[in-house]
Amino acid sequence: MHLLVALDDSEPGWAALEYALREHPDDEITVLHTISLSESSYGEFAHLGAGPLLEQRRERATGLFEAAHDRAAAAEQSVATELVEGRPARTIVDYAREHAVDRIVIGSHGRTGVSRALLGSVAEQVVRRAPVPVTIVR
Repeated sequence: MHLLVALDDSEPGWAALEYALREHPDDEITVLHTISLSESSYGEFAHLGAGPLLEQRRERATGLFEAAHDRAAAAEQSVATELVEGRPARTIVDYAREHAVDRIVIGSHGRTGVSRALLGSVAEQVVRRAPVPVTIVR
């Protein structure tokens, strides 16, 4: 089985990776991180500009991937890593479609009500659009 773990630098994101490592020790795991400039604050974008901001995000992703490899190694496993640019929900679903993924594992902050309506939920969008089963980890 090929699992896709959507990883951001959040507690739910790391919980999703830990879940995949614990529950699917013999499966192929790809850790996917997305970079989206649309999620930048205006000040950050205005101060740095698109090029330097993308480079900064790529450097952060490198650190995330190093930590993901370390966690996998501690579980005596290995993971592949992929960095893509675009809107997170769309890129997660597109990657799953294009790479023979059997299941997506994603963390969720568990927001409800107004905060979820205002912020949207990447996990919810992935569940609605995914061509494969999705496991949400809180």
